[in-house]
Amino acid sequence: MSVTVVVIGYNDAPHIADAVASACAQGEAVSEVIAVDDCSTDDSVHVLDGVAAHEPRLRVVRRTVNSGGCGTPRNEGLAHATAPYVLFLDSDDVLPPGAVDALLRAARTTRADVVGGLCVRRELPGGRELPWQRELYAKRRTLDEPAALPRVAADTLCVNKLYRTDFLRAHAILFPPGRYLYEDFVFTARVLAARPRMALVPDRVYVWHVRRDEERRSLSLDRDGAENWRARVRAHRQAVAELSGQPTLVRAARAGFLDRGLRMYVRELPRHDPAYQRAWWDLTRAYLTAFAPADVAAAAAPARTAAAVVRNAPAPRDLGRLRDLVSKPSRLLPPSARDETGTPVWAADLPGVPLTHLERAPMGRLPLTVDAILKPAARGSRLRLRLHELYGRVAEAGPVAVQAALVHRDTGRVVQRRSASLAPGPTPGTWTASLRLRLTELEAGTWDVWLMLAFADGTTRTTQPRALTSLGHLHRTAIPSRRHGLVLVHPYATHSASLALRVAPGMRGMGDVVRRKVGRWVR
Repeated sequence: MSVTVVVIGYNDAPHIADAVASACAQGEAVSEVIAVDDCSTDDSVHVLDGVAAHEPRLRVVRRTVNSGGCGTPRNEGLAHATAPYVLFLDSDDVLPPGAVDALLRAARTTRADVVGGLCVRRELPGGRELPWQRELYAKRRTLDEPAALPRVAADTLCVNKLYRTDFLRAHAILFPPGRYLYEDFVFTARVLAARPRMALVPDRVYVWHVRRDEERRSLSLDRDGAENWRARVRAHRQAVAELSGQPTLVRAARAGFLDRGLRMYVRELPRHDPAYQRAWWDLTRAYLTAFAPADVAAAAAPARTAAAVVRNAPAPRDLGRLRDLVSKPSRLLPPSARDETGTPVWAADLPGVPLTHLERAPMGRLPLTVDAILKPAARGSRLRLRLHELYGRVAEAGPVAVQAALVHRDTGRVVQRRSASLAPGPTPGTWTASLRLRLTELEAGTWDVWLMLAFADGTTRTTQPRALTSLGHLHRTAIPSRRHGLVLVHPYATHSASLALRVAPGMRGMGDVVRRKVGRWVR
């Protein structure tokens, strides 16, 4: 038994050799690597020819017309595949060592038509890795058909799976051709609709590189215009149509759309102009009319609430508040409105969005909001915190203390755990605390701030504080340091509005920051 790895690429000469090398490094289980070049205009062909000269397993297929998407080159690679199993790989990603062996071993022992494994998103250049669908691949499973575990429909990736080649051909399963964004939504749905026997393994089988700083972003990361969302909705609608004969998979697919797609784009809404916001809102409202109440109920609470706000509000509103709600960690900012019956609702003028789940949710899952201001200083930087009430649940639990910790984003190293008491704040419905941090002791890199709130009833809640951006405290500060001379500290708000800080110790570190800024300005 052997595997064909299909590598697709377009104008990706800097990375495609690494992708091919990672496939060839899988060993004897890979009998061939088919690299489909989608009519590149850079040096991709020369790079591939150079690799092929020393690697007999590599076959290079050159397209004479660019397809505009990923589906056509993948289909072409599949048509050339000769091995019993096939695996897809994008030119800017890599297969980790042992990936093919892990997938093929599961295929042999379970007689599965499709085997899926853990994909990790690697943020570059930092290298931080985030598992994709971690819970789905937490342990080994064998499914007689996908409906035995409906949430497999939420994993829309096609690259973290090994497919039996004859299975795909017998069911005529192909990717949508041409410029069709999110083509893997449709392909995955077609695979699931054919009711394959499936195996899931916890092994890392794919490394998805996310290069946000590069001049040419990937199709899925290019979300500046409303057309990207329109393409995502179109692909998801088609995927649901492919699954129409399996209602449990349709429900899981729609819940996955809300939990991932809707939340991701809602987080970005505040930074777009009003024309984009209106176009996005109208398109989303129209699409959500197809969702049954049970489809929405299957999603996580923040996604359910956001969907309800969009469906009930005729025009964009509360975008900053929605962004905080759907971020991770989830936060719900005041006001804590109630309708005429006393039921918690999103807003007094939007009673069709009830928040009754907040009255029964455990403290550890409540979307609590803690505002933060960090003032860097040489003799100890002060972190001021303010916890907000949430429909009476905070006062009921009795906040008593908070512990703050700094966590290095790339290494996970935890330093400077500091604790302080929480006392009633000057504004009703708030509690405040103040802690001192020694920022001059931090190593270079990006540091996230994490909090653990403790309550008198014995419960706790772990969260990240929200950076207050309106008070002018988020600016770079050079702090004198005995060890480094100077340390440049830059508190900032992340995409989810959480407080984080970048640290550059010494004159060399400060010079690196200046050079990066100049480089971005020149581009």
